[in-house]
Amino acid sequence: MFTKSKKSIIHMLKCFIYVSVIILFTVSCGSVAQQQYKSHAVQKGETVYSIAMDYGVSEETIYNLNPDTRKGLKVNSILIVPSNNLISSGSSNKNIREHRVKGKETLYGIAQIYNVSVDDIKKLNKELYSRGLRKGERLFIPPATKSTETNGTGSGDVMPGTKLYTVQAKETKFGIARKFGITIAELEDLNPDLKEGLKVGATIVVPEKTVIDEAEIDDADFQYYEVKPKEGFYRLKVKFGLSEEEIVALNPYAKDGLIEGMILKLPKNGTFTATEDYSVVDLEDRIANKKMKTVALMLPFRLERSTGDSEQDDKDLVKKDPTLRVALDFYSGALMAAEFAKDKGIPVTLNVYDTENSDSKVASILSNGNFKKVDAVIGPLLQKNVEKASNVLKRDEIPVFSPLSNRDMAMNENLFQTLPTNAVLEKTMIQYLAQHAMGKNIIIISDSKRTKQREMIKAAIPSAKTVSPRSGGYIQASDITAVASDGMDNWVILESENPIMVSSAVNVLAAMPGSYKIRLFTLDRNEAYEWHEVSSSRLAKLNFTFPSVNRSLSEDDRGPFLTSYKNKYGVLPNRYAIRGFDVTYDVLLRLASEKDIYDAILPENETVYIENKFRYEKSDTQGYCNEAAYILKYNDELKFEEVK
Repeated sequence: MFTKSKKSIIHMLKCFIYVSVIILFTVSCGSVAQQQYKSHAVQKGETVYSIAMDYGVSEETIYNLNPDTRKGLKVNSILIVPSNNLISSGSSNKNIREHRVKGKETLYGIAQIYNVSVDDIKKLNKELYSRGLRKGERLFIPPATKSTETNGTGSGDVMPGTKLYTVQAKETKFGIARKFGITIAELEDLNPDLKEGLKVGATIVVPEKTVIDEAEIDDADFQYYEVKPKEGFYRLKVKFGLSEEEIVALNPYAKDGLIEGMILKLPKNGTFTATEDYSVVDLEDRIANKKMKTVALMLPFRLERSTGDSEQDDKDLVKKDPTLRVALDFYSGALMAAEFAKDKGIPVTLNVYDTENSDSKVASILSNGNFKKVDAVIGPLLQKNVEKASNVLKRDEIPVFSPLSNRDMAMNENLFQTLPTNAVLEKTMIQYLAQHAMGKNIIIISDSKRTKQREMIKAAIPSAKTVSPRSGGYIQASDITAVASDGMDNWVILESENPIMVSSAVNVLAAMPGSYKIRLFTLDRNEAYEWHEVSSSRLAKLNFTFPSVNRSLSEDDRGPFLTSYKNKYGVLPNRYAIRGFDVTYDVLLRLASEKDIYDAILPENETVYIENKFRYEKSDTQGYCNEAAYILKYNDELKFEEVK
């Protein structure tokens, strides 16, 4: 059926494709804490830059405190400036330079560029004593050091504040970085050849001062851990079961707090716990950055095929192209997200591009469009195209959000995979099973194609029993009674994509006597469970439980989004429209909660919206993956219910 929703969206796209949809909202300035600030009368010849230099702050700080300065300075006008960030009188302001931090830069790398010591940089940027660098922030750089220290080996000079060090037996990069209180990235900045490997007897550059005596760790009992961005003692307690006191006892230099990249010595038996304690946060309560948010939306509309303006032409176009239907639905949800952001005081510019489902068109859009001022890109839909977009935009560190692909991707550091992968779903289910396995009789039924999953479950629950299908993929009652316990909770994990095996197992398990207390699980609710021979009522009887990317809305749910969508488009949103809203609204709220979207990625926090939730963590390679998934089960009404 050609709905009012798709008809109205096509009409809008024909009129506005490639034209920004701008949603404006007036932003008011909050009050300033007087005890932390003072006034400054502008003198003739002064600029925002010179005033920022005098007070040891960035130009952006002056602009934020005095919005009118963006239009220019007036002599004798009064500015609000920080009173406690003055550059020390021993520094010559006219020789001080400014450096904007790029992604993956380190303090030692920046110090090398300007031939200064790390300590000298910290003296002008005192916040760096208690935290790591932040991408995009501006640092004050002192004058270059005139003399350098000769290393005495004839191989050249080392930068101020460093010395040469000979690698000893059994020392590793982690151990040496920990010994001198730096990160692995900083150690590699000091020694570019170190990426090839560390050799005993090699001479490397390290900081002058050590923080601990030894660079060796007992590999049998201890492990190294590199602190993640914004990770605190609470998060490490969740991961490793260690208190702050226990961590500091092994790592005395951590007593003043954890810093990104810090190398910690931890017991090997303190591996990740089965229970992960994530906090659900409402970013609507954390809106702090109300500057204009510019988001590029790249979707495969292929509207060049539409030559007429009749309703029948639009009907035919949508009917023939399922990709267009998905794109239109996703777009309708994204528009609604922009409207909701407006209502929260967030101004949004939504730049819409038709990728035409073409590699070459994506490349053309990226080369011709002005993406340097874009805060985030959502799309394209197809995996190969979103990979191309992230690869092109990674140099400018523009975040690219893949909206619909759950496959393993060629990740870049700016790529966000918003859809949890199958591996994430499997991990989520295994963690739940391991957490609740106490007092349960765990039984695994799997075929040869799911051997990997069976071994993963066995590793997490060593006491689990296994059942293999008979010839032809069938399961018989005797196979189950041989391992099941009468009068005990029997949790059966079924791993197969074979509809015959799934149907056979479900029928046998549902027919078991009630005294066996059977509950059915799977790591992957695949198409086999939709086969006509697999009874939904029997799955409900077994409390069939599985991991899912999204939850299902109740028919009685009439929240603000559903009501607004129905009023605007005349129909209730489908899952693609809801996903368009959830992904876009989450991106906009993250942009509004921090100065930089990368700062809004906290692996201990989850955001939850209509049907989807998001918890981004750094991937094993590059980029960020959504690690948040639901666990659902069939209830007695044959509907999906979230398992808490």
